[in-house]
Amino acid sequence: VQLQASGGGLVQAGGSLRLSCAASGRTFSSYVMGWFRQVPGKEREFVAAISQSGANTYYADSVKGRFTISRDNIKNTVYLQMNSLKPEDTALYYCASGTYYSGLYPDYGMDYWGKGTLVTVSS
Repeated sequence: VQLQASGGGLVQAGGSLRLSCAASGRTFSSYVMGWFRQVPGKEREFVAAISQSGANTYYADSVKGRFTISRDNIKNTVYLQMNSLKPEDTALYYCASGTYYSGLYPDYGMDYWGKGTLVTVSS
């Protein structure tokens, strides 16, 4: 399984970015997809997840109302639309694929992780 994230970059506070993650190696539509982020020296943090069909989405409180996760099961791609970005959103963003979503421990259900894409938000 390969997960390739892209779309990161430098943006000013208040701006927007859209991250993409292309998946291959297994049936994309059968798996939950998620986005996580990590700042050097800090623990990895859950950002958002989406169910296999896309009918259910889940967000960290810190991004709710600003970020939107979506997926295209034809293109085998998951997206993260990030609006109203803040300097505290600066991090390396990872996509992940898994068999289930756990509200208490979102990373527990993920079994494959991609390499991250860096998002930097300047103030």
